[in-house]
This record gives sequence, structure tokens and C-alpha cells, in this order.
Amino acid sequence: MVDDEPSVRALVARLLQDTFEVAQATDGADALAQIHGGARPDLIVCDLMMPRMDGLTFTKELKRDPALARIPIVMLTAKSGARDMVDGINAGARAYVTKPFKSEELLGKVRKALGQGK
Repeated sequence: MVDDEPSVRALVARLLQDTFEVAQATDGADALAQIHGGARPDLIVCDLMMPRMDGLTFTKELKRDPALARIPIVMLTAKSGARDMVDGINAGARAYVTKPFKSEELLGKVRKALGQGK
């Protein structure tokens, strides 16, 4: 879970922790540092607007590395414009969820991105 808001990270972690092991990062730079340090997530839920490295830049950096490019990314953001969604998907996100979000919607997108059905 990559988000600069501690409350959002905590909420998503609580939502996912019954089914998944959840690690947290404060922005794209922090997430990349953790990944380059050996963390290998099966999926990343990532905010779009963050300091130091935003979600689009993070996604593009991840997708540039062949060893990491297959990690699915679910964007979770307050930016709900059509252009924002297209930019997120074009950067490499598998799904795009807008805040505020419904728990079932996020869980469904996570499961689908992991190939676990709906």
C-alpha cells in the first residue's frame, strides 16, 4: 500500500490484512526503495498524488524494470477525471479506483488484478 496519508494506508491495510500480507510505503520513492531492498510484492495499491514521487512516476519506473514490470498495480486516488484514469492505465496500472471507495470495489479490483476472479 503506497499512500502519503497514514489514515488511508491504515484503512486499506485493515481491509486487506485478513486475506493478504500488507506492507506500507509513504510515497513512490519509499516503495521503490523497499522493492530495491528486496521486497517483492504480488500487487501494489498506489495513490496518485504523493510528495517526492507520485503514483504515475512510480508506476512508470516499476514498469521500466523487466524484473518488476509484471507486478500489478491498482491506483487508488481522489483524481476521478477521465484523463486521470487514462493516464493511470497508460502508465501501467491494472485498475483504477477513486476515493472515496467502497471496500467491496477495492477488494474486487485487487482480486481480479491477482487473477482471483471478481
